[in-house]
Amino acid sequence: MGKQRSGKPESARTLRLWTYAEAVKALPYLRAIVRSLRERWLHLQQVRLQVRRLDARPGRPDRQALISRAEAAQEAALAEGHFNEALRELEALDVYCLDPARGLALIPFRRGDDLAWFVFDLFAPQGLEAWRFHADPLETRRPLVESLDPGLVDEVFSSRSLDVSIFQAAQP
Repeated sequence: MGKQRSGKPESARTLRLWTYAEAVKALPYLRAIVRSLRERWLHLQQVRLQVRRLDARPGRPDRQALISRAEAAQEAALAEGHFNEALRELEALDVYCLDPARGLALIPFRRGDDLAWFVFDLFAPQGLEAWRFHADPLETRRPLVESLDPGLVDEVFSSRSLDVSIFQAAQP
């Protein structure tokens, strides 16, 4: 028997494709957002660990332990909200977080007729040092041959207007 679809309709979304020049120009802003995203991710992991440690204490918790646990859970919820806020800010630019702890994000562009992604690395000196096709494994990194020369690279990585639709389940 086949898998039944949920009653939720899927919504199509047009993906904004960047040029290399646009990506280079946005590097200071992207660096700030990804740095904030990373800091908020690390804080979220820290407070979640604190909650798990409080939950793992042996024996019945006393009043102070219950208060500490409630405060830690509240801080975790607040940290998750801050992380999601930074993530939404990044995604509003049609830039997608690959790994918040490592400071990696993907910036969509067009390579010929294919969807490809610039790989933004918060810790790389130039920020943009690699790219990958959409169909490549996530670990694939193809080096940018032309380093930070937007005019020359735009000839190679042209981003004429191409509508690429991605499907996401509609959220309530």
